[in-house]
Amino acid sequence: MLIDVTESQLVLVDYQDRLMPAIFDHAAVLANAVRLGKAARLLAVPAWGTEQNPAKLGPNHPDVRALCSKTLPKMYFSAASEGLSELLRPPQRPVGGNARSLPKHLQKPAATPADERNTIVIAGCEAHVCLLQTALELLDEEFDVCVVTDACSSRSERNRDAAFDRLAGAGAELVTTEMVVFEWLRHCEADEFRAALALVK
Repeated sequence: MLIDVTESQLVLVDYQDRLMPAIFDHAAVLANAVRLGKAARLLAVPAWGTEQNPAKLGPNHPDVRALCSKTLPKMYFSAASEGLSELLRPPQRPVGGNARSLPKHLQKPAATPADERNTIVIAGCEAHVCLLQTALELLDEEFDVCVVTDACSSRSERNRDAAFDRLAGAGAELVTTEMVVFEWLRHCEADEFRAALALVK
């Protein structure tokens, strides 16, 4: 199943300045996170960030933070336990006005559903802790989760790879940055194709 741009949201987990230097292959991982954020902005995909204990680990890298509509501070390792799920799936909004005073054929439904974007494209650090726990909880909440492997890492390759094995076994799709961008685009005649291509070259 291809990743649909109209059903996607992007979550960038804990690319914090004090954490990143300890992360394996951190420069490439951060560059791919920024590519994802720029592609999301180009294609009108909502993007969210998280920061683990920012008082101790500092904020996300400014290039990542600038690409997120909101950055959620957290103390739990899973951002789903700290309000991320409510950002990704907001409650239905009631319709204003006094519908009862109108004839039945003019009445509006009691609530309008929020735009359903159930595919979560997620990347971050550390892959075996905050990224893993967030992704597993989102799977439990019946989101479709795509983990962008080349934008994730841990302090060691072994921990990173163990996280990918566990996530795949739990039902997450393992993808790469370029897979996401080209699946969001779908074809080379898209208006955004040239700009998106520049991001991945």
